[in-house]
Amino acid sequence: MSAEQTSRLDRVDRAILRLLQQDGRASVRSVAERVHVSRASAYARISRMVDEGVIRGFTARVDHEKSGQGASAYITLKIVQNSWRTIREQLLELPGVAHIALVGGEYDVLMLVHTADNRALRELVLNRIQAIPDVLGTQTMLVFEETDQVPPDA
Repeated sequence: MSAEQTSRLDRVDRAILRLLQQDGRASVRSVAERVHVSRASAYARISRMVDEGVIRGFTARVDHEKSGQGASAYITLKIVQNSWRTIREQLLELPGVAHIALVGGEYDVLMLVHTADNRALRELVLNRIQAIPDVLGTQTMLVFEETDQVPPDA
C-alpha cells in the first residue's frame, strides 16, 4: 500500500479494519452498525479496500497446539547475496511455514514455522532448510508461548 492509499483511509475505514481484524466473519450489517454507517456504505468501503489490496484476505486465527502443531519457532537465515527470490520460493514450499520476511541486520530472512513437535522441527531445519544451497546458516528460536495482537474495539 502506498503512502497515498494510506492517507485515503479515513476514521471509518480504520474502524472497519479493526473490526474485521477482530472478527473476519462479521457481517456487513454488523460492521455498519458498529461504525455508524449504512450497510451500503460499509459494503462499498470493504469492497474498495479489498480491490485496493488494503484488505488482502480473511483468515482464521488458529490455536496451533490444539490443531496438532505443538512446536513453533522463529528461524533466522543468512543467505547468499541476491538469492532472496529463489530462496523465498523454496521456503514457501516447506510444510508449516506461516510467515517469511526479508529483513535487515545480522540475518537476512526471518520465518515463523509451526510443526507437530520438536522432532518435526529438527527435520525441517536440519534436513530441509539447511539443505537449500544458498542458505549459509540458520538460528532457531523456540516459541514457548504466543499471544496474538488483536486490535482494540473500534
